[in-house]
Amino acid sequence: MPPRNRKRTNARSAQTRDGYINPATRTGRYQDNLASAGHYAFKFWTRNRVQLEAAYRGSWIIGNAVDCVAEDMTRAGIDIVGLEDTKRENEVQAEFSRLGIWSSYSDVIKWSRLYGGSLGILLVDGQDVSTPLNLEAVGKDQFRGIYAIDRWITQPDYENCITDIGPQMGNPVYYQIVPGIGPLSGKYVHHSRVIRMDGIRLPIYQRQYENGWGMSIVERIFDALTAYDSATMGAAQLVYTARLRVMKVKDYKKVLGGTDDRAKRGLNAQMDNIRMWQTNEGMTVIDSEDDFNAITYAFAGLSDILTQFGQQISGAIRTPMTRLFGQSPAGFSTGESDLRQYHEGIAQQQEMQRPDVHKVLDLVWRSKYGTPAPEEMSFKFAPLMGMTADQKAEMAAQRTNSVVAAFSAGLVGAGTALKELKAGAEYDGAWNTISEDEIAEAENEPPSLSETASTSEGAGEPLDQDALTLPVAEPSSNREA
Repeated sequence: MPPRNRKRTNARSAQTRDGYINPATRTGRYQDNLASAGHYAFKFWTRNRVQLEAAYRGSWIIGNAVDCVAEDMTRAGIDIVGLEDTKRENEVQAEFSRLGIWSSYSDVIKWSRLYGGSLGILLVDGQDVSTPLNLEAVGKDQFRGIYAIDRWITQPDYENCITDIGPQMGNPVYYQIVPGIGPLSGKYVHHSRVIRMDGIRLPIYQRQYENGWGMSIVERIFDALTAYDSATMGAAQLVYTARLRVMKVKDYKKVLGGTDDRAKRGLNAQMDNIRMWQTNEGMTVIDSEDDFNAITYAFAGLSDILTQFGQQISGAIRTPMTRLFGQSPAGFSTGESDLRQYHEGIAQQQEMQRPDVHKVLDLVWRSKYGTPAPEEMSFKFAPLMGMTADQKAEMAAQRTNSVVAAFSAGLVGAGTALKELKAGAEYDGAWNTISEDEIAEAENEPPSLSETASTSEGAGEPLDQDALTLPVAEPSSNREA
C-alpha cells in the first residue's frame, strides 16, 4: 500500500504535455493558440445506416471507394495449381462461374466496407444452417453458392462465443438472421457456415460499441468527402456568375420607388431591348448618360484545390486516383508505381481471405465430383494485371531456350525437361499440351549421348572421344537415289 503521508498531486498540474512548445510565441499545443483548440472527436457514422446508404447511392466517389477494392479482389479469380488433369481445372473454374461465387464474394466485401461488417452464408442443400458444416457429407450438386448479407441483417449471439484457441476465438458461435428479412428469416446460422468480414478492424473497446463489428470506410473519409463535394458544388455555382453585367441607370431608384408606372414599363422595355440585341448581334444600346460594365470571374486555382481534396480521399482509402477517379496520370507520373502499390495492397487483402477461399474451393470440388478434393490441389490468386501477348511470347521463348540448353548440356534428362516446360505453362501458356504419358515415356527412354558423357565426366572416368563423335551425313551426290 502507498504511504499515508504522501501528498496527493493535483491532477491538472500533473498533466503531461509532451512535444515542442514556445510560450513566448504561443507556439505548440496548450499555448492558448488556434491550433490548441483542435482535437479529434467521435462521429460514429458507421452506426448511421441510413446516412451510409444515402452516401453510397448519392455519391459516385463513395460508390467507387466501396466497389473498386471489392471488384479488384475478385475479378481475376484464382488459378488452381497441383492438378495434373487440366480438364478438371477448367471444369472447376466453370463451376465457380455457374454458381456466381466471385459475384457473391464481391458483395460480401462491398457490404463490409460500406457498413463495417458482413456475412457470406455458404449454402449447402440438405444441411441445416444451424448445425456445423459437415464437409464430408457434401454430395454431388449440393453446394449452391454464397448468400451475402450485411451486419444489419444479422444479430450475433455474443452470449455464446467461440472459446477454442485460434483465429475465430471470441467470435459468436451463432448468427441470428433478423426476422422478416430474406429467405433465412429468424434462423440461426452456425459460424462454420459463414464468411465473416469486419470492414476496418477496430480495437476491442471500439468493437464493443459496434456490436462486435468493424468500421465503415466512409467514416474516415467523410470530412474529406464533404470538403471535396462542397468545393465541387461551389465551383458549379460560380459558373452561373462567371460573367456579371452591371448597368448604371440615371434616377434608377427614383423610377422604382415612384408611382409613375409608365417610367417602370419604359425601364423594363429598355432591359428587354438590350437583352434582345445582345442575343442576336452582340450589341448593347444604352442612353448616353447610362453606364454598362461586364465583370468576368477567373477560375484560377480551383482545379488545384479539387485535386488536393481528391488526393486526400484517395490516400484515406489507399486507392490511387487513376482507379478511384478514373483519371489519367498527370505530370511526370505514369501511374504504374501507384497501381503497383495498389495491387500489392489488394494481394495482401486477398491473402487474408485464403482460408475462406480454400473452404469454398473444397465445397465446389465436392459438389462437382462428389469426392474429396485432392490433397495436392491448391490455388493462388490470379494477378490483376496480366501479361500481354508479346510479353508471354518473350517469356515462353526465354524459358524454352533455358530448358533446351540445360538438356543439351546433359544437366537434365528428357523427362525432367518436359516437366519444366509444362510447369511454366500457367505463366505464359506455352507447352500446356504436354501430357503425363509423354513425360513418363521420356523418363523411360535410355539416356542421351550428352547425358552419358556428362555422367562419365562427373564420375572422373576417361571419355571415349570416338563415342562423342557424331556421324556426319554423306553429301546427297554420293547417296543412292
